[in-house]
Amino acid sequence: MKTNSSKNDISKGWCTTKLGNIAVIVMGQSPKGSSYNKNGGGKPLINGPTEFTGLYPIKIQWTTTPTKMCEIGDVLLCVRGSSTGRINIANDEYCIGRGVAAIRASGKTSQAYLKQMVGLIVEQILKHTSGSTFPNIDSSSLKKISIVLPPLTEQNRIASVLETWDQAIEKLKRKIEIKKQIKKGLMQNLLAGKRRLTGFKGEWETVEIGELLDYEQPTKYIVKSTDYDHVHKTPVLTANKGFILGYTNETKDIYKNYPVIIFDDFTADNKFVDFAFKVKSSAIKILSPKNQNVNLKFVFEKIQLIKFTVGQHKRHYLSEYQYITIDIPSIKEQTAIANILTTADGEITTLEKKLFILKNQKKYLLNNLITGNIRTPVKLLEKVQS
Repeated sequence: MKTNSSKNDISKGWCTTKLGNIAVIVMGQSPKGSSYNKNGGGKPLINGPTEFTGLYPIKIQWTTTPTKMCEIGDVLLCVRGSSTGRINIANDEYCIGRGVAAIRASGKTSQAYLKQMVGLIVEQILKHTSGSTFPNIDSSSLKKISIVLPPLTEQNRIASVLETWDQAIEKLKRKIEIKKQIKKGLMQNLLAGKRRLTGFKGEWETVEIGELLDYEQPTKYIVKSTDYDHVHKTPVLTANKGFILGYTNETKDIYKNYPVIIFDDFTADNKFVDFAFKVKSSAIKILSPKNQNVNLKFVFEKIQLIKFTVGQHKRHYLSEYQYITIDIPSIKEQTAIANILTTADGEITTLEKKLFILKNQKKYLLNNLITGNIRTPVKLLEKVQS
């Protein structure tokens, strides 16, 4: 591949068109609920994100009275609700419900190229639904989405390059999932004492979480401004899935006595933190070991196994959570177990960093290939197929 800055050469044979001009768009229609079954009768049914995975949908239910159908290879796009924008590829003929659209190439358009383009234009699609609590995208809006269309031969070459990255990304995702399952097995066995490490035989003690951990209110460490920027140094944290909300340039009252656990008082979400930080919310509790007989990493992993039901909207740590009991071994055994789980975490983190790099590489290639800033060699497909 080569970078090309000549706009006349880049534009030769290329055009910008609308998705509706180069693709058949089938909007789903849900069949009658009475036709649904889970024993394989009729056609497999996709109603929305429940059947979606990282790439291909899974068969969960079937319908004996199919309505709208997709074909093998179609791009499946969620078009209703909070999952709007999620994409899968049809690996069979499915009946598609009203929460899904099927998109397939028509005329001189490569389906493989179209798949890559739909992935890119998801952001455009979501702009149509910005501000909506439950976003929806209709057929008319889909058809109006702008698509850059090179000649068919170059479409195929571009798709070939990007699919190479897709394959590497999917392979790495599978490795990460395997590593996570291995860690899960270690947690279930080591943290419950079902499997003891060599050299450890003592009884485990049952104690309340509050006897193991001190807590600190976060007031001192709350950011004054939410004007975040990646060029700043100090991360601003939340205990939920977002974890790092952004980075602040504030230098006063940064929490540095790590490692700690940050605990969301309302949701009971929690994160292990081993770096300096600030927080956004006063709902956070900062938890640290009470004494040298407590390994914080062990306790953190142990509480991941707790099934805590969040009821009414209230602060939970002081009223309930700190009184939950867990079984713990000696500090030496805690540390030995924690070290094994830390090693497992490190392996997962290393793979996730590689995945992040691959995704960014693909994004860079996609943005530059479909604008002609990077051109694919004419003989690329011959090399790939040989």
